[in-house]
Amino acid sequence: MNLSLYILRWICTLAVAFLAGKLITKLRMPSILGWLITGMLLGPNAAGLLPQEVMNSEWYKLIITWMQCAFGLMLGTELIWAKIKAYGKALIVTTLTQSLGTFAFVSFLFAIVFSLSGVPVYLAFAFGGIALATAPAPALSIVQEFHTHGAVTDTLLPMTVLDDIVGIAVFFTVNSFIARAVSGGSVPLYMIPVMIFLPIIIGIATGWIAGLFLKKNPGKAGTLIILLLGITATAAIGLFCNTTVFTNITLNYMLMGVSFSAVFSNMIPERQLQNLVDWFHPILAICLLTAIVDLGAPLDYHLILGAGMYTFIYIAARACGKYFGARFGAKITKMPKTVQNYLGLTLLPHSGVSLVFTGIICSVLAVSEPELAVIVKGTIAAAAVINEIIAVIAAKKGFELAGEITTAQ
Repeated sequence: MNLSLYILRWICTLAVAFLAGKLITKLRMPSILGWLITGMLLGPNAAGLLPQEVMNSEWYKLIITWMQCAFGLMLGTELIWAKIKAYGKALIVTTLTQSLGTFAFVSFLFAIVFSLSGVPVYLAFAFGGIALATAPAPALSIVQEFHTHGAVTDTLLPMTVLDDIVGIAVFFTVNSFIARAVSGGSVPLYMIPVMIFLPIIIGIATGWIAGLFLKKNPGKAGTLIILLLGITATAAIGLFCNTTVFTNITLNYMLMGVSFSAVFSNMIPERQLQNLVDWFHPILAICLLTAIVDLGAPLDYHLILGAGMYTFIYIAARACGKYFGARFGAKITKMPKTVQNYLGLTLLPHSGVSLVFTGIICSVLAVSEPELAVIVKGTIAAAAVINEIIAVIAAKKGFELAGEITTAQ
């Protein structure tokens, strides 16, 4: 099949997803749910309109990489120092309680289950390491679609960035220790700071250069050109580092985009920044649609029927860890009541990050403990399908209960 036909099939998939999103809003559900289900039903494990050959192709991966950087702008443009300074300590504490709390609770629960089942207890920490991460795109798409505004939204946006950093640090530390336990290969511990800080450094460098040009207030066309060139340069530098310099690690492109936009957002006036966000909105909408379809496409709906006890324990344990961890942190730092009660619901989306982490863990286990790799892969893959649909509905409900959905849907 030639390249033009592959591209046409991909575009058709996105068009169907867009229409499905519009249709599902008639049921008062967020568009993302339609995008996610479309990706699943038209992906490689179902109808195959978007086949695995496309998702494995270099051109597709390059586009997804660029778009990951691009939708980082939604977070970065919210990281205005003057706006987040008031939440500084509370934000960090709540991030740690919900992420590390989830890691501890999931690991503890699976340690008990595995000790009773005869499975090596160290595998429990693999589940904990996978569980603590949050996939930002679903919640962010709800923020974008419903124009949410309030304490939960203001807390969630910067927390998503911090959550990524904590998730990377904990997961790869756990991954390294598990690799030593099974005598397989892994990322050396000294590379973990590189994975955290290199994307931030790349984004800061390109963001500062973009900020210098944006300070001249170049108008709509000039602003969009600067942003598109800046995103492309950021993604290109990250890709070079990822494929040439540090070939044994995976850098976080969204974190690059966040850092890139956070820098220039603090260099230009508030009014200019608002115009920039409005002008970039159509591009951001396309990036979010593409990212969610890409998130749903690898999910196999058949796994719902085969989900076992481990899957349901994982989903329930992770949800409890996120919700009560966020509630505890928000309560002890005296954050607003809406944050205490509903922030945890917006942190439930998970699948994109979970599948990446699962692949890494399974590659380590497959060397000498293939049966353990099967347990991890089967559990998380099934959980990704079930959890993501529930999580999208829960996240939207969280914003709704907090009174932050300002657009009638």
